[in-house]
Amino acid sequence: MKIHVDERCQWNLVRKGVVEGKPIDRWAVLDFSSDDRYCPLNANNFIPKLIDRCLKLGIRMEEPLFYNPTSMRLFSNVDKLRELLETVNDQAYKICKGRLQFLLCVMSKKDPGYKYLKWISETKVGIVTQCCLSLSANKVNDQYLANLGLKINAKLGGSNAELGDRLPYFGDQNHVMFIGADVNHPAARNITSPSIAAVVGTTNWPAANRYAARVRPQVHRRENIVNFGDMCLELVEFYSRLNKVKPEKIVIFRDGVSEGQFDMVLNDELMDIKMAFRSINYTPTITLIVAQKRHHTRLFLADRGAIGNVSPGTVVDTKIVHPFEYDFYICSHFGSLGTSKPTHYHVLWDEHGLGSDQLQKLIYDMCFTFARCTKPVSLVPPVYYADLVAYRGRLYYEAVEGQSSSSSSSSSSKTSSSLSVAASFEERFCMLHEDLENIMYFV
Repeated sequence: MKIHVDERCQWNLVRKGVVEGKPIDRWAVLDFSSDDRYCPLNANNFIPKLIDRCLKLGIRMEEPLFYNPTSMRLFSNVDKLRELLETVNDQAYKICKGRLQFLLCVMSKKDPGYKYLKWISETKVGIVTQCCLSLSANKVNDQYLANLGLKINAKLGGSNAELGDRLPYFGDQNHVMFIGADVNHPAARNITSPSIAAVVGTTNWPAANRYAARVRPQVHRRENIVNFGDMCLELVEFYSRLNKVKPEKIVIFRDGVSEGQFDMVLNDELMDIKMAFRSINYTPTITLIVAQKRHHTRLFLADRGAIGNVSPGTVVDTKIVHPFEYDFYICSHFGSLGTSKPTHYHVLWDEHGLGSDQLQKLIYDMCFTFARCTKPVSLVPPVYYADLVAYRGRLYYEAVEGQSSSSSSSSSSKTSSSLSVAASFEERFCMLHEDLENIMYFV
């Protein structure tokens, strides 16, 4: 279905649907707001409206298998929360002899225990969860329900939006894979917590809008992704199992590095990827691009009397860029408030011979494929998703540490090295549940 895009490059979902809606037969509701005196969920109103809105989007959703009322107090008790989620999982098996497709968790307020919910469900039990607040749910706003539907469909492997035309330059090529990478570092005064590295990769072609993710802990504040090659190889092998062919071309977007770290990206990370690929006699062509948002460059309209931000799709690749290196600025989003910040892209390695116009249009077009909104985003989606996955890994770490500190009173020394912290964390981390590691659980 073709969608009209306005001058702000935004579209709405009124009388429109998703490209591919995943049928939902096995889902349940866990209502943590049931004992809230001020804003309990009105389930009799919200659930039918959500089902109806998803149906209009092209997502066939059956009635929930069951509705379980519970309390927000469980967020402060990890053992009780895990017991509840395992009970919910067993309950679904008894009803339909299968695993829940997703669990809708309704909360009365934002709670620090959210990290425990995600950690238990995604690494221990293996249930996809979608959280919402009872206050917002009770309003049954059409756009809110549509946004919930988009997130649920993306998490279950559906396709929300695809480009009408194939991606520039690669349109007539055989399989191409886009990879995004980022590292999440601990807070400034934290001297022991590991950094979290995340790598995501597309799993379909030519739409290139579904992703699988890998996340690993590593040494405290280390920007170099230690297992970059192994994580990329895992993603390529999954792509091969899914599509019966390995991608012939790979485009990597790296986030979070400064100009002073470009040599590290080329000499360490890129070489690590190539060595991992060579270990299975796999030699795709690779383009490596760094995306930067932490800079002070702003773009303004040439007309001094004009009010507003530059239009989405504005590109600057002369005068304010490097005199001989391959870099440019793209403002791919519409800024309704404040001054828009463009993203600065540096091409560090290019084995595809991408021209600047082709690459700029490729990046801009990809910004329209972000799964959970109806407008182009400010950062190319592989990087955006990698950032979400790295943040989710940070939540896992906080959940593991929070559980350890509350369940044990050991007097271990606080001077243990960040390396041992990362190693012990990886042992307890347990990685993602096997049922979730190749879907977009992080959206």
